[in-house]
Amino acid sequence: MTPGIIEKEIVINAPVETVYRVITEPAQISQWFSDAADLDPAPGGEGTLTFEDRATSQRMTVRLVVKAAEPPHRFAFRWDHPEDERPHEGNSLLVEFTLTAEGAGTRLRVTESGFAALQRSGQDMTGYYEAHAKGWDAHLASLQGYVAGQS
Repeated sequence: MTPGIIEKEIVINAPVETVYRVITEPAQISQWFSDAADLDPAPGGEGTLTFEDRATSQRMTVRLVVKAAEPPHRFAFRWDHPEDERPHEGNSLLVEFTLTAEGAGTRLRVTESGFAALQRSGQDMTGYYEAHAKGWDAHLASLQGYVAGQS
């Protein structure tokens, strides 16, 4: 059985406004998450993330649709949906970033949900889930390092 949600939390030594910009601005996303990013970070906004060297051995472009943008505390998008469909619960994954001030820093909580509802014939969903969980560990470590370098 595939678990339904990935939950990760880190503390970043920067204010919430800074961290929010880092997770929503394409030029900054491409410094810690994907190799290239093109997106409109507003509700309903669409975009793409292109992965080459980070987290994959093959070039991949993933489309996304922004579901929530509440600066500087919440940002969410759906991704990994079939090419010819709009993303919705059941055909895509939902990534949510929640930011909370903690002293002079920010507690960033990332959840990725929807694995259990995905219907993918022939795909090893447990392996897929595990790959995403490991990916978030790597990306969040990269995010911490990137923000630390900006200070």
